[in-house]
Formats: sequence, structure tokens, C-alpha cells
Amino acid sequence: MVFKRLLGSLGVGGPTVDTTLAPGAARPGGTLSGRVRIVGGTAGHDVEQVALELVARVETGDGEHGDGEGVVVFGRHTVSGPFRLAAGEETSIPFTVTLPWETPATELYGRQLGVVLGVRTELAVAGARDCGDLDPFAVAPLPAQEAVLEALGRLGCGFRSADLEYGRIGGTGQQLPFYQEIELTPPPHFAHQVDEIELTFLAVPGALEVVLEADKRGGPLSDGHGGHDALSRFTVPHEGSAGPRDWNALVDGWMRELVEHRASYGSHAVYGHDSGIGAAVTAGAAGVAGAAGVAGVAGVAGGTVAAQVVDEAGDFLEGHSGDGEG
Repeated sequence: MVFKRLLGSLGVGGPTVDTTLAPGAARPGGTLSGRVRIVGGTAGHDVEQVALELVARVETGDGEHGDGEGVVVFGRHTVSGPFRLAAGEETSIPFTVTLPWETPATELYGRQLGVVLGVRTELAVAGARDCGDLDPFAVAPLPAQEAVLEALGRLGCGFRSADLEYGRIGGTGQQLPFYQEIELTPPPHFAHQVDEIELTFLAVPGALEVVLEADKRGGPLSDGHGGHDALSRFTVPHEGSAGPRDWNALVDGWMRELVEHRASYGSHAVYGHDSGIGAAVTAGAAGVAGAAGVAGVAGVAGGTVAAQVVDEAGDFLEGHSGDGEG
């Protein structure tokens, strides 16, 4: 999809810009490619630079940004320096930018997860800057992320929702100012102990950190403290020939450790999202053998309503084309 917008700061007759992205989904830590096409207006202009911003719609929650949603810039790349654009001249600028390893997934095997990311094109002309184009892009999970999600589906977890939360998970190596939270119903054999499982992936070049959070609103695990959450962290390499032979057993072990940790330590298992206070359980695992089969995917991603996601994407693109962070 291509979005065109007249540069309002230059008035009628100013240059226009279109950005087209290469088809297909990108991957965290991979590249995003495309072209920026600029058409001169009724007069010549000196273009100072053409830049791309990676933006995400993020739940801001409590704090300095207030409640609600906002747009957060999580990457900026200059794709062209100064040049002269004559009246009516057309120019096309190819680009390839690298996505951060923590870039959230927007889809799983083509099923939309409800997360919206976009590329915003900025054209600086004669001292004036304008965001002339905004295009959504798709990101597929890394193989290890797919394997974990598929194992959770086979274990009986169900997909509830996925969003981006503003803030940081304490005690992790998180780099971006937000993190993806995938909310799942627990497996049947844990349903009496846990109301919800929240999953976050934090990838780096050599490994994948899997953050699992057990949410219990009161009940036997609340330990008299209002049902605090418990969080555990596990790490796997991205790939390797000595990877886990049974993803079900590996992930089921993570779940059991999480729930047992919650039951054993009660409120002491709390692990804040904004600080490093609390206890974490870290279990090293062998390398990843590659993505597992597609069985169980529907159990995790099947709850997403594609039409709703399309509407949300439209609202994002129409309502958040202004400057800076939300």
C-alpha cells in the first residue's frame, strides 16, 4: 500500500513523496527494503535530506505519558543527503535499513497479532520538514520465537491479545522503550493456579530471552497480597544443531517452573516492569534446532480478528502522522 501526501509546509505546488516497501514480512534483526519516490512541484527545491523513522503504536499506560496510546519512534535512518530537485523532476531512492532485534512480531504464519508498525518518511526541504508518507510493515517471528509459540499452542495455551507496552522490564537487557506483551490463556492443567500467561520476547544477536509472567488476581497464589504477578526468564540461542529435541517438554518445564516459583515465593516473586526489584528465575537451554511444525499455531494465534486489526491499522495511520513520540 502506498500513501501520498502533499507537503503542507510548502503549500500547493510543493514536492510529493511516495514510499513503497518490498513485499513480504521482515524479521527482527533483519532488513527492511524499499524505495522513496519524490516528484518535484511547480518550482525547484533544495532537498536537505530524506529520512525514515520506524514507529509503533504503543500502550502508554500509567506514567509521564498518561493513559492511552501513542506513537513511539524506535529507529531513524537517513537515506539521502542534500540534492537539488528541479520542478517536475522525479527521483527514486532505494533503501535497506536494519530492524532492531527487539522489533515486535506483527504476524504469525500470516495471522495478524494486532500490533501495528509503520515507516514514516520525512522530507526536509529548504529548512522545512514534513512527514510526507507513512506505510505499515509486517514482521514475522524469529524461528525460535515461532517454536516457543507453537509449543505453547500444543500445550493448550490460547491466544487472547498482543500489544506493545511503554516501559521496561527490570533485570533484562531490553533496549527499546517498549516491549511486546502476548497474553495467553494458561494450559488446562494450570488453569486453577493461573488466570493468564503473559509472554515477551527480547532478542539479541546471539540469543533469545523469553520472559513469562503468571498473572493471578487473588486466590491461593495471592499470598494475601492481592494477586501479584510472578515473572521468570529463560534463554535459548537462535539456532544450532544441538537444539532441543522436544519443544513441548522444554516449554512445559518453563511453565512448571514459573508456576512453582509463584507458589513457593508468593509476593516475593513479584518482578516489576519498571525496575529490577524482585526475583527472577533464569534457566539456560541448549541451541535452537529450528522452527517446529505448524501444529498448534491456531491455538495461539487463532483468536485474532483480522478485520479488527485492519481497522486499527487505519486509525494508526490516519491519527498518528504527526511529529515525535505520542
